[in-house]
Amino acid sequence: MGPHPAQGLILALLALPATAQEAGWHYSPLPGEGDRATLGCALNSTPQTYACIAVRCEDDYSTGIHIHTSRPEGDAGRWAITIDKETRSFDAQPSQPYGARLVGDFSWVLDGLVNGAVAYLEPEAGSGMPANHIALDGSLYAINAALAFCAPRVPVEPKAEPGV
Repeated sequence: MGPHPAQGLILALLALPATAQEAGWHYSPLPGEGDRATLGCALNSTPQTYACIAVRCEDDYSTGIHIHTSRPEGDAGRWAITIDKETRSFDAQPSQPYGARLVGDFSWVLDGLVNGAVAYLEPEAGSGMPANHIALDGSLYAINAALAFCAPRVPVEPKAEPGV
């Protein structure tokens, strides 16, 4: 007699957190995120050591950029983000389900993630990031798929009666 079907489901659910830190760009597997966010994680990320950027369609249909790392100090604070050899600093406030959300004008980050080749995260205080090289291959597709839910909603007009 083979394994019970529920055993396969349990094993798949146990493996879910490990995919949250998988290198590259993919749907965010964090609980409740579904296809409303994409997660780009650094090369050599593991479930224990990871650096990720999440691009998310927020509840109010705005776009959010989140930092999600394994730093013991957490992700809130000031971050230097380098995209294709250009570095800018951003503030990040605590946010769920990721560690922190960028505040202020982060349009440069979003544009760079979509059109760039490589990104690096570096906290301006606290411990550094051992794995922070985030390849941007596939980011355009993944970000567009996640932000499709943020597209402006067009009201549906009622159909006119025939002959009107």
